Amino acid sequence: MGQVLATLLLTVAVFAFVVVLLNGLREVLPLLFGGHVHLGLVCKAIGLLIPFACVYALPMGFITATLLVFGRFSADQELTAARAGGVSLLSLITPVLLLSLLCCGLSAWFNLEIGPRSRVAFINLKRELLVNLADAQIPEGRLVRDFPGYLFYCEKNHDGDLQNVMIYQLQNETNVASVIKAAHGRLSPDRAKNQLLVNLTDVRIVRVSSRVANVMASPNSSLNLSMSAATNRTTKPKISDMTFGQLQQELLYLKNLNLANSATNTELKLPQKNLIEPVLVAMHHQVAFSFACFGFTLVGIPLGIRVHRRETNIGIVIALILVVVYYGFIMLGDSLSAHPELYPHLILWIPNFIFQAVGAGLLWRANRGV
Repeated sequence: MGQVLATLLLTVAVFAFVVVLLNGLREVLPLLFGGHVHLGLVCKAIGLLIPFACVYALPMGFITATLLVFGRFSADQELTAARAGGVSLLSLITPVLLLSLLCCGLSAWFNLEIGPRSRVAFINLKRELLVNLADAQIPEGRLVRDFPGYLFYCEKNHDGDLQNVMIYQLQNETNVASVIKAAHGRLSPDRAKNQLLVNLTDVRIVRVSSRVANVMASPNSSLNLSMSAATNRTTKPKISDMTFGQLQQELLYLKNLNLANSATNTELKLPQKNLIEPVLVAMHHQVAFSFACFGFTLVGIPLGIRVHRRETNIGIVIALILVVVYYGFIMLGDSLSAHPELYPHLILWIPNFIFQAVGAGLLWRANRGV
């Protein structure tokens, strides 16, 4: 039991790190290394991604842990010694099965509530990062190309207060149309209008043409830049990012809409079944996936005993193959959500039934020594 728990914590940490890396840090870390955002926001992003990562890392970690531990257990002849001492396999694995059921409850909590909320919070944080990026779009001492059509340079930038600013306005990717030089500047983002206002003082503007350069001086000038609409857009979460409670409300709303729609003219009716089925698929996805730990445990224990190998790489390969098979059914059900006639929400339960039935059969054979 102790070996399984220790290996489980290690494997879950590894898989969670991979999921976090693939699902968000590749977008956030470049901003940190580029000097656009501070470390606190990156740590917050990691914290929000961890619960979402545990949705997938917990089942994957469990099957890997059982394969590794029971593979070594069998290879070291400990199972043979236990049987010689009158201890059955079922009595040995009962604590592990109880741990898998406990992890099913934990997985349900992550799947139905914590994971979707953390995912939505991370998406909102990315919008916040974009706004912060707009606030500090001109890091000091660097030539910045983040805004199309402009090159920025400032010698100092202290919380949006700029010193010795140079702005190159490009006619195309290579030709400079004008150069703006200012002793001081101030960044003022207007989120309501999706604009970033750059207020400049003590300004000199050089307009470049093919023949002559015109120089203009001005005590004050401003440059208005459009910000991405994604920085301040507040939208309803996608169905795949809703909690189980939100999905229930959405399903109730669609059913009430369906009742109201049934009273209308036949030609004006909406295909409500096509709207309801994706919600059903998302709900069954969350619930069915919560039982993955138990099915993986039932399969992983006898397979680990049969493989009879101490090598870690063999257990990891088998675990990945089983995970691909399981997720194949999940992806199939999700992809068929637009076809309610195929009952895709029921397809999501097939891998649980297969893994639990096969695992129970293998455990029965292993307990008899077959």
